[in-house]
Amino acid sequence: MPWLYWSLKPKHKVWAEEWQKEYQRYLMDMETVEIGKNCFISPLAHIFAEPGRKIIIGDHSFIAADSVLHGPIDIGSEVAINHHCILDGGKAGIKIANQARIAAYCHLYAFDHGMQMDKPIYQQTVRSQGISVGKDVWLGAHVGVKDGVKIDDHAVIGMNSMVTKDVMQNQIVAGNPAHFIRMRD
Repeated sequence: MPWLYWSLKPKHKVWAEEWQKEYQRYLMDMETVEIGKNCFISPLAHIFAEPGRKIIIGDHSFIAADSVLHGPIDIGSEVAINHHCILDGGKAGIKIANQARIAAYCHLYAFDHGMQMDKPIYQQTVRSQGISVGKDVWLGAHVGVKDGVKIDDHAVIGMNSMVTKDVMQNQIVAGNPAHFIRMRD
């Protein structure tokens, strides 16, 4: 439970901080990953950031267990990626701004296959436009985000929604496909 990391008692915080520093050094040695200050990354998360597919994690962010991150991904500060999320940056990447909250089981795929009938799906050209998640955005549990989507600042996406088009600032959307519910403000 990464959110408990920052509320540890001082006697536990000492070993926990050292353990995280050691684990994060290992990740940065093994992959093309940059990790900010005071982050928590579960050793049960799967981080794939080969050359050309860098992952950047901003200060005070956390990545929970059983999440899969495949770069390129640029995560801002104070971002929460909860358990069992899948983020695949394709070629164009995923950008998550500061203070965003990605609830459990969210899937963000910044690529898509062609669907022409002249050859099987697996042989189709893959395209990648990227995904952008703005500041202070909340993706509820089990949200899917399609390649090419921009979710603007302060938006909220309801649980079990599939986001197939851009979401404007302060909007609350939900459904499959996600549609406008009301303004947050």
